[in-house]
Amino acid sequence: MAIEINDANFTNEVINSQTPVLVDFWASWCGPCKMIAPTIEELHLEFINRVKVCKMDVDANPSTPMQFGIRSIPTLLIFKNGKVVDQVVGVRSKGDLTELLTKHISN
Repeated sequence: MAIEINDANFTNEVINSQTPVLVDFWASWCGPCKMIAPTIEELHLEFINRVKVCKMDVDANPSTPMQFGIRSIPTLLIFKNGKVVDQVVGVRSKGDLTELLTKHISN
């Protein structure tokens, strides 16, 4: 299961991570977030030990989404070496997201 992160542990789990990190910014009331959730879980299993997959509830944790300018959800940010290297807003196919993650672990 993807790692549930919050404002308090964001720096430790994401910024200080030795591996690339995919963060799914979501909310329980968001229909598209529910649509992409199974894909996020599949990516977690497929990229285990190569990409850390995390989820952050934007309602329970307002500081971090504000810091990164999250205006729409779902928004997926990919972090590498503590910096945002890619962003996806909205629902995307598993194939698109797999391609995106593969690009960042092979560099």
